[in-house]
Amino acid sequence: MQHFPTIFSITESEIDLNDLLAKITLPSAGAAAIFTGMVRGVTARDNPHETKYLEYEAYIPMAEAKMRQVADEIRERWSVVEGIAIVQRIGKLYPQTPTVLIACTAAHRDTGVFEAARYGIDRLKEIVPVWKKEVGPNGEEWIEGAHIPKAGE
Repeated sequence: MQHFPTIFSITESEIDLNDLLAKITLPSAGAAAIFTGMVRGVTARDNPHETKYLEYEAYIPMAEAKMRQVADEIRERWSVVEGIAIVQRIGKLYPQTPTVLIACTAAHRDTGVFEAARYGIDRLKEIVPVWKKEVGPNGEEWIEGAHIPKAGE
């Protein structure tokens, strides 16, 4: 059976896209779908405001276990996905800094690789225990996600 590379990590280091792609790209891969979330300096929706920086925290053992679960779910739904990288930064991050990366590789772009990466970020936001505090000119606030985990998630 062929080994399909899977990377998942919580890190304080910068996300190195070239390094991650090299690690998850097999000779058969012809496509990589990549999503990167970044710190906004200005949030325009809901309550418009400026952000000086975000502070991310995670319970690393649980977060990495949940990242593995997300990768397993991607592989169950898209058997054509070859490599998967799921990386979340923690610490103090300033506007225009990448905070999270999901990358999926496959032989071709039209095999569901875009959908797999989209699923990866949506699922990460749902079940991976990462918390962020937003710091702006008017103070600071912990930002809560909308998802309430169900039993077994």
